[in-house]
Amino acid sequence: MTGAESTVAARVPLLNAANVLTAVRLVLVPVFAVTVVASGMIHAGWQLAACLIFVVASVTDLVDGWIARRFSLVTALGKVADPIADKALTGAALVLLSVYDRLPWWVTAVILARELGITALRFWVIRHGVIAASRGGKIKTALQILAITWYLLPMPAALAVVGPWIMGAAVVVTVVTGFDYIVQALRLRRPTP
Repeated sequence: MTGAESTVAARVPLLNAANVLTAVRLVLVPVFAVTVVASGMIHAGWQLAACLIFVVASVTDLVDGWIARRFSLVTALGKVADPIADKALTGAALVLLSVYDRLPWWVTAVILARELGITALRFWVIRHGVIAASRGGKIKTALQILAITWYLLPMPAALAVVGPWIMGAAVVVTVVTGFDYIVQALRLRRPTP
């Protein structure tokens, strides 16, 4: 980071729109979890409420990053809190769907292992460079959000059967992009001649 960049970074207020949206997402995680539990995944009204909370929280993930980049509001706190909020929301949703037998536990385990592993990799290489979110990573996130939303919505059986196909695509993209991030991390850690 150059002197000018560090001066600009120092001027970014900690309390800004991007960080507030990240904080809102973190606060919505337990609200979402309580709503899912209240639904028991059998009460349509509570399921719709849980789904709406999940979608709103997911949208804050898209918006906070855009705001931070667009208005130069990137902070060290945001860089750490944003992925934590993302993993907390997705993790809570996957675990709860598995608890209520809507999603096989192996799917939850694969996705969470990948998410936690990539987060650890990013911290492992942070002194050598940043592993930016790839197009595949963005597709993975979109598929996971769509699949979780599909599972949360109360649907007739004819439509519910689409959910596993969306989740299957999400799992494939999750695994493939995970390997891509591993390759990027190894390149960053490779000593330069």
